[in-house]
Amino acid sequence: MSDRAIIGQYWPEDSVVHAMDPRAKFLLSLVLMVAVFCAATPLALAVAALFIVAFYLASRIPLLQALRALAPLLVLVLLTALLNVLFVQGGQVYFQWGIICISEKGLQSAVFIGCRLFLLLMGMSLLTLTTTTLDITAAFERLMAPLARIGVPAHELGMILGIALRFLPQFMTELGVIYRAQVSRGAHFNVNPFKGGVQTLTALMIPLFTSAFRHAETLSAAMEARCYHGGNGQTRLSPLQFTWRDAAGAAAVALMLVAVIATNVAGGLM
Repeated sequence: MSDRAIIGQYWPEDSVVHAMDPRAKFLLSLVLMVAVFCAATPLALAVAALFIVAFYLASRIPLLQALRALAPLLVLVLLTALLNVLFVQGGQVYFQWGIICISEKGLQSAVFIGCRLFLLLMGMSLLTLTTTTLDITAAFERLMAPLARIGVPAHELGMILGIALRFLPQFMTELGVIYRAQVSRGAHFNVNPFKGGVQTLTALMIPLFTSAFRHAETLSAAMEARCYHGGNGQTRLSPLQFTWRDAAGAAAVALMLVAVIATNVAGGLM
């Protein structure tokens, strides 16, 4: 396996986080997101960040590798921060030109929202880095199983999630290969998008979509060849079961949520 993590790719390690039940990790990831959303002050956000760093240390995943895995999504963080700079007004004005106004409150909001979104991405990335695609699919299907009684296709939704997570790292790798191949042929991707840049980007998008459709057709043929008819009667070699690690993880995430809320309350009283 490559020594560089890719978004959505499993990072094998022998840690307490890796050994947790995938159902527990799935639910605790949602609680972690709630804790980050509850952080209403910079201090509370810092507390959430300390807990997330501690979770990464417990999982034995290098933080640098996690940042590399999230690199493609950092554009969303920067775009969200930029929108807050432009549309949130208040306080001292640092720059103004026409309708563009950069104020003190806009910068504060941009930093805060950017950090919050970054922590959310770090928390959800921990789930995919410490859990295999098959385990995530099985956990999602088990959690959705009660809804199957009212007609929700739990197995099919789990299979779609698993396929998406399985092919996301592959598509990111293929995008890099296509980019290098087109650059070696003389393509330029740093041009102005309003002066022919969109046409140049088709040199990336068309081969990538062609590859995606080819993989989808191959997967469909493979499933038909194996007489796939859904999840009825499907069994697992290693059945899912909760252990003390899941209880410890739940306690840690609950402590994170309580610490964030307590920090919010303390900040409001001060």
